[in-house]
Amino acid sequence: MYTYLLVNFFSIIIPLVVSFERKWLHFAGKWRHIIPSLALPAAFFILWDILYTYLGVWGFNPRYLTGIEIINLPLEEWLFFICIPYACLFTYDALKYLVKKDYFAPAVPVISPVLIFVFLLVAVFNIEKIYTSVTFALTGIFILLHQYVFRSAYLGRFYFMFLIILFPFLIVNGILTGSFIEEQVVWYDDTQNLSIRIFTIPVEDSVYALLLLLGNVTIFEYLQGRTANKR
Repeated sequence: MYTYLLVNFFSIIIPLVVSFERKWLHFAGKWRHIIPSLALPAAFFILWDILYTYLGVWGFNPRYLTGIEIINLPLEEWLFFICIPYACLFTYDALKYLVKKDYFAPAVPVISPVLIFVFLLVAVFNIEKIYTSVTFALTGIFILLHQYVFRSAYLGRFYFMFLIILFPFLIVNGILTGSFIEEQVVWYDDTQNLSIRIFTIPVEDSVYALLLLLGNVTIFEYLQGRTANKR
């Protein structure tokens, strides 16, 4: 069963096809911005993935894989860091186009500090749990940089996009963690996380996803802004 490969395929296929539509968004035309926005975070997260797989923080069930591996990671895991971020970047850009008003902007001065405080607090009090502490700490620090150093104007739109993609996130990660199939595609060592699950999904996965996607959006917005400034 090529379950993981199919999850990647069905996650990207509709955004990829619609990306070539030319009458409104034409997302594929922004490839000079899209490729670095996917590649740079993917490089960081794949290195993280290789290390944590080696340490046994998580691993993969061969029953649901093609059997092709690159540097001890399944091919499907490499594709994950392209397919899911592509779909989410497309969603982010489409929402910017379709929803002109940044409805979450007024709430950002509240949302960001709360997230920073909670994430860093959880990290400090769970320092011995490597998945929890590293994920929550990195995400809290990254949001802190956006809020108080970069002063990013797009955080409201990012939070809105993240809220929208939570439902498909639950489906995709639910499948990967065994919600709808007999066994897990991805398994976790629960001594390295909080052992708190959203259905079958470790709560850390949602924070991990937030960090990954904020990395994608950060580079995308930077490149879009640099292009706009040159005009």
